Amino acid sequence: MKIFLDTANIDEIKKGVNWGIIDGVTTNPTLVSKENSVFEDRIKEICETVKGPVSAEVVSTDYENMIKEAEQLVKISEHVVVKIPMLPDGIKAVKKLSSMGIKTNVTLIFSPLQALLAAKAGATYVSPFIGRLDDVGNTGMTIVEEIRQIFDNYFYETEIIVASVRHTQHVLEAALAGGDIVTIPFGVLDKMFKHPMTNIGLETFSKDWKKYQDYINNK
Repeated sequence: MKIFLDTANIDEIKKGVNWGIIDGVTTNPTLVSKENSVFEDRIKEICETVKGPVSAEVVSTDYENMIKEAEQLVKISEHVVVKIPMLPDGIKAVKKLSSMGIKTNVTLIFSPLQALLAAKAGATYVSPFIGRLDDVGNTGMTIVEEIRQIFDNYFYETEIIVASVRHTQHVLEAALAGGDIVTIPFGVLDKMFKHPMTNIGLETFSKDWKKYQDYINNK
């Protein structure tokens, strides 16, 4: 499973890339607006840092303007993936962009049928929002399992980006459900490294090594 960072913070992205475990980045207008930077400049900087897929979202909701925005976005970098909302005009735009060789990520997916429509239109990625489904009393990860089965049934090449991830358990469930990619906030990535037993083990090893060194030095 590939790991994307869901952020526009360049310091977080650089740290994740330096660890050697980040395959791409997803952004949205809200994330970029928090960074006090020019949108196009920040997307370019992210692309140059991660050198992998970077989802940049259109803000229009009508077909013509989504196409125009997409054509401008892909000029920023070869790594840009155009993020398109799940709407009838959005799916129409995905079909057109796919025919032009432009990669797309259909966002705000909340049902397997929406994912099916996106895949039929040629979407490169679909992004089911797991956390938001959990928030309204559903089991969000269920749709990842259902999308996985549908895509496998019909050999769709569209990849599933498990999005709206709130905690490390979501990451585990996404991997078990067969999600191709999980996109996560930096804080969730950081927590994936941690376990209390690891800390206890390291502390024990350190103490034992110190006792050994003291023994050698006093021999």
